[in-house]
Amino acid sequence: MQISIHAERPDTADAQALIAELDAELAPLYPPTSQHGYSIEQLIREKVDFFVVRVNGEAVGCGGVQFYADYGEVKRMYIRPMFRGMGLAQRLIEHLIAYAAAHQCRLLRLETGILQPAALRCYERAGFYRIGPFGNYPDDPLSLFYERPIGEQG
Repeated sequence: MQISIHAERPDTADAQALIAELDAELAPLYPPTSQHGYSIEQLIREKVDFFVVRVNGEAVGCGGVQFYADYGEVKRMYIRPMFRGMGLAQRLIEHLIAYAAAHQCRLLRLETGILQPAALRCYERAGFYRIGPFGNYPDDPLSLFYERPIGEQG
């Protein structure tokens, strides 16, 4: 199995399909007021560095990092269901951590939903720990917030 993770614009056909699948998966779990993911247009406008995971050339996952003055934020992490349990999410989050470190980012943060236990386990395995709301996020009871210093073991 050949796995690659490469930068890709979020408006490519493969990236659009992955983001649409992520949105479709989240829609029945959370009301619109609790869905905080960027649209494709927002990903581009906000200059999110976006990546696509491929297995044997097939796009199977995505994720990105948006840089702020004092931290980076993980955005739009997703692995297609049939490819879960293969360690791809862990590889992607490790890639995003390394990418952020290479860009002198010393802290990564993220927001995710409470109804995604596999995602929560993935982030916690990667050394993320719970914090309160940050940035412009509301204190939403359906959201969890995490951060991870870069350069430290999780």
